[in-house]
Amino acid sequence: MQLTAWITLAALFVYMWTFINVGRARGRFKINAPVMEGPPEFLSVVRVHLNTLEQIPLFLVPLWMSAYFTGDRFAAICGALWCVGRIMYALGYYQDPAKRSPGFLVSSLASIALILGTMYGLLMH
Repeated sequence: MQLTAWITLAALFVYMWTFINVGRARGRFKINAPVMEGPPEFLSVVRVHLNTLEQIPLFLVPLWMSAYFTGDRFAAICGALWCVGRIMYALGYYQDPAKRSPGFLVSSLASIALILGTMYGLLMH
């Protein structure tokens, strides 16, 4: 499950990138913690971070279950798609919140594939 471990690290780096962006936005807009209000550009960066945090359990748990029940390669491919989708989501949201949908779709479909893969693997065992 070495590929799945690498993808897990990649996902954590994607998540760290989102919270580093929040810190940078706080500095740029002079918004001190714990304040969570500010201009729309700041709110977009915060929302990307929070949405990624919300998605992590729906991704990591089925990622590892799928790796166990359906194989490392399938899980890693879906995991890589999730990472790409999250980056697309963030970059789209940073430009304009209306542009977040393609990335959200890619990452959501990757999570769904992992869940369905886990179910399939469980049924076959």
